[in-house]
Amino acid sequence: MKGPVRPGLEGAMLELDHVAVLGETLQAAVGHVEGVLGCAMGPGGAHARFGTHNRLIGLAPELYLEAIAVDPAASPPGDARWFGLDRFRGAPRLDKWIARVPDMDAALDAFPEAGRKVALSRGDLHWEMAVPEDGQLPFDGLFPALICWKSPVPPGRRLAAEGRALRRLVVSHPRAEALAARLCPHLSAPLVAFETGPAGLVAEIATGQGVVRLG
Repeated sequence: MKGPVRPGLEGAMLELDHVAVLGETLQAAVGHVEGVLGCAMGPGGAHARFGTHNRLIGLAPELYLEAIAVDPAASPPGDARWFGLDRFRGAPRLDKWIARVPDMDAALDAFPEAGRKVALSRGDLHWEMAVPEDGQLPFDGLFPALICWKSPVPPGRRLAAEGRALRRLVVSHPRAEALAARLCPHLSAPLVAFETGPAGLVAEIATGQGVVRLG
């Protein structure tokens, strides 16, 4: 389910940037991804601002998959961690989708519920994220996290897909129609589909062994 971007809303246009598997530990999150995809994830790094760490793997078309968890070696942040990681419990799972915007201020004017703007950097990567005060995104965490890259070559363009391609990202929620109606005037993401059902995400990914489902 998608709709055209209305004239005048270009600064708040949403495009799929990447998806994230959360785990109680990074080892658990990485193990879940590798077990489904049948290949090893690449390196990632640490996010001192939010006390988390991650690993990454590329997907076509110019997307990537992130495994992320609280970093036990990091100092606790002074406020809530992003992606609702302070409250995350249970088995590792695909839990977040992240939408790229060209102008974070315009995006937050359109979607104030997405949170506040936070400037971040790691190495030569620079970006802005919208993070809610309590870390919890609307619609049971299934509202997309918003990102605005300030680096000319973000991870989705750096990481080799090596035959892996996202075919479809299914966003399921009891109020899927309301979520879609909120997003679709701004959403340019033909691989994203909304379905009414229990809250959750499923990514259908083509690999050398066929299409797999990552949830």
